Amino acid sequence: MIIDCHGHFTTVPKTLHEWRRRQLGNGGGFYGAPLHISDDELREALESGQLKEQRARGLDMTLFSPIAGQMGHHLGTLENSIEWSRLCNDLIHRVCSLYPENFAGVCQLPQSPGQSLDASAKELERCVLELGFVGCNLNPDPAGGYWTDKPLTDKAYYPLYEKMVELDVPAMIHVSSSCNPCFHHVGAHYLNGDTTAFMQLLLAPQLFKDFPTLRFIIPHGGGAVPYHWGRYRGLAQDMGLQPLHDGLLGNVFFDTCVYHQAGIDLLTKVIPHRNIVFGSEMIGAVKGIDPETGHHFDDTGRYIAATPHLCDCDRRQVLAGNALSLYPRLKARVPA
Repeated sequence: MIIDCHGHFTTVPKTLHEWRRRQLGNGGGFYGAPLHISDDELREALESGQLKEQRARGLDMTLFSPIAGQMGHHLGTLENSIEWSRLCNDLIHRVCSLYPENFAGVCQLPQSPGQSLDASAKELERCVLELGFVGCNLNPDPAGGYWTDKPLTDKAYYPLYEKMVELDVPAMIHVSSSCNPCFHHVGAHYLNGDTTAFMQLLLAPQLFKDFPTLRFIIPHGGGAVPYHWGRYRGLAQDMGLQPLHDGLLGNVFFDTCVYHQAGIDLLTKVIPHRNIVFGSEMIGAVKGIDPETGHHFDDTGRYIAATPHLCDCDRRQVLAGNALSLYPRLKARVPA
């Protein structure tokens, strides 16, 4: 079995983007217009996109969420974000209902710069208990590249973490789009966010003392973290913190959205296999075919199959077992 922990509905019908444009142009309050996308339109978008690639690559299930770059927490008001998140999550639920064997829902949270996370905790509870979702995406920078909010370890996040622990669901730490011209969206801002989130967590070990079962997935292979693993080990040692293997790695995991063999080889050599969960972000940031291999850059299953740093047993854990442990609500969705 292969479970892809990192998928977004990037092929969603353009009607959704038009709805968002009108909502933001309507002012900061509740917009209320219905979204008109038929089941046939959803099927068409998926059959020619994610489902086609799933079948070609031998993937069994994708953890599916709204488009990360379109979460747009820096746009509009908290009220806009609540309505937008609910609309997007309901659409993901429709996808999961149409294709229950192919997709499991992961929700977008209604964040907004400087605002309480109470609405996010409420939406998470709705998505898990009413829609059957198995996790959420948490944006560490709702300001879209300007980092005006408090770090993820601040107690402002505790209402959300309390709900995550209560529901036993993890969060993938995933930024949205960048409105800072210094940071390209997927080439810089995404990887900045991954690396910054890891360092925030390293600096504040009290978080996981307060929430021992809290679980985070850092996407895109952890940003710069595995490449500079010695730096982070050394920083932890210099600050008198626990070794990373004994502390942080009990709660923090990395996906495999790394788009070349050498990168996956490094990831699987440096990071313990129990902390790596398969992901491709297909169809996402890099859609083309690598001229050096003749395969899609984001066909990460090929890299996992070829890396010399995983035995067959560990490879199975990376491809599915770790996802089932990280997302316990997923177990009810897959064959025994």
